[in-house]
Amino acid sequence: MAGTTTHPQRSRSPQPAWEIARIYPDQGCWDESDYLELDTNHLIEFSDGFVEVLPMPTQSHQLIVQFLSNALLAFVTAGRLGRVLFAPLRVRLRKGRYREPDVVFMLAAHKARMREKYWDGADLVMEVVSDDPESRERDLVTKRTEYAAAGIAEYWIVDPQERRVTVLALQGKRYAVHGEFRPGQRATSRLLHGFSVNVSATFAAGK
Repeated sequence: MAGTTTHPQRSRSPQPAWEIARIYPDQGCWDESDYLELDTNHLIEFSDGFVEVLPMPTQSHQLIVQFLSNALLAFVTAGRLGRVLFAPLRVRLRKGRYREPDVVFMLAAHKARMREKYWDGADLVMEVVSDDPESRERDLVTKRTEYAAAGIAEYWIVDPQERRVTVLALQGKRYAVHGEFRPGQRATSRLLHGFSVNVSATFAAGK
């Protein structure tokens, strides 16, 4: 019909922006420089050529992270023991593998390992476990192995679903359980003598 303008592109079903996706390497073909050039506010981890976009954390998750980060920051600041940061922050576990722990701490003696784009390892990390099965497997099993292999001295697993804080201390190349702490107790650190958090207050922070 005369005077009618058609817009065939509008009749197509929605599609991903493939042109943008093709800018990046295929999965399995990423290298560290590709990964470090990513500019995003998403949590993205990297392992041997593959990138993994992590789920956006919930408010309750972030409130617990905030509580733990503030408690650790207050303790290490008072003693000038090192630096505390929280995700997003890339931590290089080895060549070709990066994670983004919820809370990370580096001793002042290791400040040379704190780079602008990433930290080369850490001395203590904390993960607040999300409810979905994939996240639980990642924090409870996969990262336990990876953080130990990277020589991270202490790993806190904060599990709101089980209402438990597990503190793991490195012995040789593996973690041993320093303590499993429940509401009504204080979770303690082996690495940082005198540092502890109230478990009941930790989980209450997420409400």
